Amino acid sequence: MKGIRVRQAVESDAAEIASVLFLSFKEFQPNYTATAFQVTTPGDREVLLRMKEGSIWIALCNGDVLGTVAVTRKEKSLYVRGMAVHPNGRKKGIGRLLLHHVENFAIANSYGRMVLSTTPFLASAIRLYEDFGFKRIDEGPNDLFGTPLFSMEKILTPLKRARKGHKSIHKWG
Repeated sequence: MKGIRVRQAVESDAAEIASVLFLSFKEFQPNYTATAFQVTTPGDREVLLRMKEGSIWIALCNGDVLGTVAVTRKEKSLYVRGMAVHPNGRKKGIGRLLLHHVENFAIANSYGRMVLSTTPFLASAIRLYEDFGFKRIDEGPNDLFGTPLFSMEKILTPLKRARKGHKSIHKWG
């Protein structure tokens, strides 16, 4: 994670975010329906719309955007979406760094849990989510325009919030 920093995305980052999303999921395109792939890899305009719906962060290394993650409120939960790491940035801890950033945001904003939906064929992402403390749940959605999905959650208990919040201030704040 040396030399990698995370910052909130701004409108001028939309094209790079769209590019990272597309390049990150391109190898999996045959597993998606056409519509599901299009929704998973939004273009610049859709990224700008997502910025209005919630927060988006990018991970940078030497000025290059190598990762992104977006969040939005979903009832009383923080919904994690649009998480991607550029193929050139994989195996460098960028996904974990982005998840730590999202968790710190959730804790700082008093969310009780984080939720996400993913496809069963994204094995590396699923391992990352499980290693980070996410567990599969029976909540939907169960598909994205014909592509299978399942949901995961990470409960942020008051004790975890206090303990992790303290660490987060020093490590990520």
